[in-house]
Amino acid sequence: MAKKVIRKPKTFAFRFLFFGVFSIVIIATILGSLSRVWISILDKYREKDKLEEKLTLLQEEGDSLSIDVEKLQDPEYQARWLKEKFFYSSDGEYIIRLPHVDSEK
Repeated sequence: MAKKVIRKPKTFAFRFLFFGVFSIVIIATILGSLSRVWISILDKYREKDKLEEKLTLLQEEGDSLSIDVEKLQDPEYQARWLKEKFFYSSDGEYIIRLPHVDSEK
């Protein structure tokens, strides 16, 4: 009597294919998430740089305003500033405004 050979289906190849495709999908998902995180981090660094520049400008402006406040405590400076800015004059004074001439021309 001849033995009948029963062949097993090639499930190993199907399992390997399924595992490979599944692994590729998982890896692609992880890489996509990581890329979004890195892009977000880079955007935050750029925003931080812009805000630091803005902070330095505002600090310089604040220093300038502090100096102006100190100067305005002096009555002589106040009088000169009012005369220049608002054309304020004392009795008997006349204001003559001359055009500004650039020396670069």
